[in-house]
Amino acid sequence: MTTATPTAAGLPPAWADGLLVCQQVHDVTADVRTFVLAPTEPRLFRHDPGQFLTLCLDIDGEPVERCYTLSSAPTRPDLATITVKRVPGGHVSNWLHDHLTPGGTVWARGPLGRFTISRHPAPKYLFLSAGSGVTPLMSMTRALYDLAHPVDVVFVHSARTFDDIIFRRELDFIAAASPNFRIRHVLDDHGEQLNARMLRSFAPDLAEREVFTCGPAGYMRAVREMLASEGFDMAHHHEESFTFETPVPAEPESDPNAGTGLVTGFKVQLARTGRTIECDAETPVLAAAAREGITLPASCAQGMCGTCKTTLLSGSVDMRHAGGIRPREIANNKILLCCSTPREDLVIDV
Repeated sequence: MTTATPTAAGLPPAWADGLLVCQQVHDVTADVRTFVLAPTEPRLFRHDPGQFLTLCLDIDGEPVERCYTLSSAPTRPDLATITVKRVPGGHVSNWLHDHLTPGGTVWARGPLGRFTISRHPAPKYLFLSAGSGVTPLMSMTRALYDLAHPVDVVFVHSARTFDDIIFRRELDFIAAASPNFRIRHVLDDHGEQLNARMLRSFAPDLAEREVFTCGPAGYMRAVREMLASEGFDMAHHHEESFTFETPVPAEPESDPNAGTGLVTGFKVQLARTGRTIECDAETPVLAAAAREGITLPASCAQGMCGTCKTTLLSGSVDMRHAGGIRPREIANNKILLCCSTPREDLVIDV
């Protein structure tokens, strides 16, 4: 049986900002639940709409970290909520669904993230989401509604079926109560798929809108291509995904340093598996592993969440993080794989 505790002996992980206690659990759809969390010490939970938390669980004696977007709005700061879809084989999502009940606790870091309307105020927005990618956009929607901001929002959400639409009733209520908020659903079982014609019918003034997108990697790739084909200024497009995806760089036709004795790449040994990969000085270790078909724990891939943190056993790296690791962890040879490039051959504890 899979079990979990906050950490061994109740001690927090080195990077944790605090302990959260589960207050309530709500079923949203057949495979989606919202967990209502509160700080163990009385304080307001401050964040920007669209930010995420990194949770740390001890599952079967192993610390596991995962990022979950806050679905709650900062306008309701006493509590925080995460809305989690059960994923077949999902190590953490399944544990949360099966074990986190009122009174249970989790260590957390954050809030973190730059995917927020707070950084991009605009008179008009287009929110595009698929599946559980609705959660950060729901936080933004709730904040705009609570503050009665006079902005124009078109929210287009893609789901498998009508019953799989997350937050359907609340979105319908907000749309009925707000003249400048429109919600549109795109359903797989109706033979629908978001396309440029549909997008233009929902938002004829597309070029005037700030666009926020969240969903599976394939969905977001399709949205990027669609917007680009419509001539949209991509400086006004913002996206977030916790599924790491990196393009495989094309192999050069010839190596300009061949025969010169210059080193163009380094060896990175994965100590636990015994595998060794090649990684040049311009490529993050996480991307180099993905290029070799090796999946390593990761979420934001931006140096913020800390999910890809590991121990550097040998060698040195250049690491340009965004707050996902603390000085004392760096002093203890911890690195973030998503933003660390090698300066020499490495051995890492993965």
